[in-house]
Amino acid sequence: MPSSSVSMHGMWSSRLMFILAATGSAVGVGNIWMFPYMVGVNGGSAFVLAYLICIAVIGVPVMMAEVLVGREGRQSPINSLISLSERSGLSPHWRVLGWMGALTGILILSFYGVISGWAMAYVVTTVSGDMNGVDASQVTAMFDSFTGDMTQVMVWQGAFMIATIFIVARGVGDGLEMAVKYLMPALFILILALIAYAATTDHFGEGFRFLFQFNAADLTAESILAAMGMAFFTLSLGMGTMIAYGAYMPPDANILGTVGLIAVLDTIVALMMGMVIFPLVFANGLEVSAGPGLMFITLPLAFGHMDGGQLFGGIFFLLVTFAALTSSISMIEPAVAWVVEKFKLTRAVAAIVIGGIAWLIGLGSVFSGNIWSDLQVLGDRTFFDSVVFLTSNILLPLGGLIFAIFAGWLLNREIISGQLEMSGPSLQVWSFLIRYIAPVAIFVVFVMALR
Repeated sequence: MPSSSVSMHGMWSSRLMFILAATGSAVGVGNIWMFPYMVGVNGGSAFVLAYLICIAVIGVPVMMAEVLVGREGRQSPINSLISLSERSGLSPHWRVLGWMGALTGILILSFYGVISGWAMAYVVTTVSGDMNGVDASQVTAMFDSFTGDMTQVMVWQGAFMIATIFIVARGVGDGLEMAVKYLMPALFILILALIAYAATTDHFGEGFRFLFQFNAADLTAESILAAMGMAFFTLSLGMGTMIAYGAYMPPDANILGTVGLIAVLDTIVALMMGMVIFPLVFANGLEVSAGPGLMFITLPLAFGHMDGGQLFGGIFFLLVTFAALTSSISMIEPAVAWVVEKFKLTRAVAAIVIGGIAWLIGLGSVFSGNIWSDLQVLGDRTFFDSVVFLTSNILLPLGGLIFAIFAGWLLNREIISGQLEMSGPSLQVWSFLIRYIAPVAIFVVFVMALR
């Protein structure tokens, strides 16, 4: 049977709250911008099918492993890995996985806070009507001017980081759970409102077909590789988040059913965002594969030329901000939990310390758009691009690969069967996926990303 112990940090009040929290962690800027962008550059619905298969055979097994380690350990990811390693007859040095995850979360939050600050700023910019009637060159110039204004970007970055720190400082029940309790339903309501708005355009059917009409010719090797990478990254795997959240999971919640539902909800949100974005892009004759500029250049241009675009553009960027916030609190939690355990500090102090570190590192990303625009760190990459490359292409997949090996080959089998409450064929299927399919797939993604 699953462990009935309680984490010193608190517990989710119910299985539903854990699902909302974990889904909120998974649903972030990646679902709103990256997923539609990836669909756009990889041929539409063929990519969606590959992505769904990869979610099932890579994402779900690895997430189950992370959650079971967290719920059995009931501590921060670092200390949970130490505890379970010792109980499995392994070296406590496996805690390096926890360290790697915590570091990755802080680094991702450093630039994530900058992008999320942009989204907060664009709520105001869009609602104020500054985007009304602008052409492509004007909206590009406005974005370049904004990111080039160091002071303005720092203010919005700081505002977002303060919100993140405030929520995490309040603890699991009064902070994390309270945030997702209200933000996640609000996020779904905002998405539905935007879908209803997109349905009023003449291109809703075209956008729907682009997402769901299968074309085998579009399913290339590159598309499959992209789907594998997206499936791993979109579920917040490889940075200890699900280990931390699993530590607060009720002991009577079934891991397979819960994780499966989280994956389904995360995928639904990604598809719903495609139904929002593509009709708007097609209605305005814009490019579906617009890349990173899709969220801050292409869509603002579309909103600026639509009836009601001022209101619904503001709603869109509010949605982005909410989604970013539910993800950012999960990025900082593993490190905060460890600092509380290690140094016996209050959560408020720990959240300020870790959040402050992420904010300081994030200044490098702020400066990349202005005073450090010519500074090259990794190759010809700016500081911002270097941190994105280091986390997305190296730390996340490497951490996920090592963790899959740890959970699939080295972790005590009694711990696994007790937490997963699985036996026979179902446990054999999970073991096969976590031992063979997930590590090979992640390794391929890792190698291709480095190339």
